[in-house]
Amino acid sequence: MQRLLTDHKTITTTRLEDVPPTALGAGQARLKLDSFALTANNVTYAASGFAIGYWHFFPTGIEGQGLVPVWGTAEVVESDSTELAVGTRLYGFYPLAEELVITPQADGHGGFVDAAAHRAELPAVYNRYTPVRSGSAADDHMRALLQPLLATSYLLFDWLMDNDSFGAKQIIIGSASCKTGLGLCKYLSEPEARDYKIIGLTSARNRSFVEGLGACDQVLTYDEIAQLPQVPSVYVDMSGNAQVKVQVHSTLGAQLKHSSAVGISHWDQFQPQNKVEGVKPQFFFAPAQIAKRREEWGVGVIEKQITYAWKRLAADAGGWLDVKVHSGISEAAGVYGALADGTANPREGHIIQL
Repeated sequence: MQRLLTDHKTITTTRLEDVPPTALGAGQARLKLDSFALTANNVTYAASGFAIGYWHFFPTGIEGQGLVPVWGTAEVVESDSTELAVGTRLYGFYPLAEELVITPQADGHGGFVDAAAHRAELPAVYNRYTPVRSGSAADDHMRALLQPLLATSYLLFDWLMDNDSFGAKQIIIGSASCKTGLGLCKYLSEPEARDYKIIGLTSARNRSFVEGLGACDQVLTYDEIAQLPQVPSVYVDMSGNAQVKVQVHSTLGAQLKHSSAVGISHWDQFQPQNKVEGVKPQFFFAPAQIAKRREEWGVGVIEKQITYAWKRLAADAGGWLDVKVHSGISEAAGVYGALADGTANPREGHIIQL
């Protein structure tokens, strides 16, 4: 079994490793991955591996080396569990490896959770595995690429609406070219009676791409931040670029009503202790918004809204997404490296097919 190890401290350093398959314990099942997506989301998982706990999902047993979590589809190829039959296909959270052994437990809603002891205290949304039919590979690819990212986009939108946009007249999305950023722009553009402007921040090389999405009222490059209108604002930071955050805060001052940190795609320019003017940035944790809505609306309601929302945008993805399929886990290092160093094309969505 092959897996791609990532250095905890230098997340661009990876190495492919062959390890013998582990024997199944009582009640366990072996899942062989069919395919998984690699996006800027995975870079955020690595960059915040200890701060949020992503390194803890799939322990490697090697000091300083971790397995970056990915979203994908796998098939049960061996089972000692009465809960999960061989041949079942499951979509969910996996290590950047060829297989995963889980301790499946039915969740009462048609899915399964990994009841392994080391995952008990980790966010529940990442421990759930959903049965999926044997459909086309394209369906698996789109689900892995877009469901996690657009689910976060939609939860950000729901959270902003839940908080009346903090009274903002403009919502600024940093790194608007990333798929979570563009998803948020699109969801924000949908309400007919909206009373806020949508401003996308991006690099000069990605400006035309973001403008072509047609979801932003204005697109500015990072060197144009000083042109931000002086009106009550919210900043949603997808990149974690400390310099950009400082500029946004200093430009808007007291007009900045809320600053939200979501991703760390610009992980190499992330400085968690960096001081900024005005409001203190707060981390947005999507599972917390899910938990809030479950308590308010009951189990299953927010999940249905997320599913409808991401599928609605996915149906239009042909205009802004080119799916690139790579064969074998050995191809993952190069794809991940391009995402981590910021050279990946924002139009491309990368799938590793095993």
